[in-house]
Amino acid sequence: MAVSNKAADGYAAGEAMCPYRLVLEHVTSRWGVLVLIELLERPYRFSELRRAIGRIGRGVSEKMLTQTLQTLERDGLVHRDAKPVIPPRVDYSLTDLGREAAEQVRSLALWTNERMADVERARVAYDEARALRARAS
Repeated sequence: MAVSNKAADGYAAGEAMCPYRLVLEHVTSRWGVLVLIELLERPYRFSELRRAIGRIGRGVSEKMLTQTLQTLERDGLVHRDAKPVIPPRVDYSLTDLGREAAEQVRSLALWTNERMADVERARVAYDEARALRARAS
C-alpha cells in the first residue's frame, strides 16, 4: 500500500502521541475483534480465517483481512508462519500477548451479547424522552 510521506508522518506522529489509543483501536476494530476471537480457537490459514469471519457476520475483503493481520502482527498479537512449500502455506496464530488481548475482547463481546436486551431498553427510553423534549420545545 503506497502512503504519502505526509500521511505516513502524520500516522507516526499520532502513534508517538498516543500509542495506547492506537493499540486499542487495532484490537477493537471491526475486523480486529473478529480475527482475535477466531484465532482463540486455533491457528488458521488465510482463506480459512476469511471464511470463518464470514460465518459470523458480513464477509471481510482480502485487502481488509490482510491489513488487519499485518497491523495485529506489528503490534505483537498475531504470529504469521510462512511455510516454504508449494503451494505456499501461511498460518496465523495468536502470540501470548495476542491470546491475552483476545480473551479480554471475547469477554467484552460476551458481555455485549448477554446485556443487549438492557441496551435496547435504554435506547428506547432515551429515544422516547428525546422525542418528548423535542415536541415540548
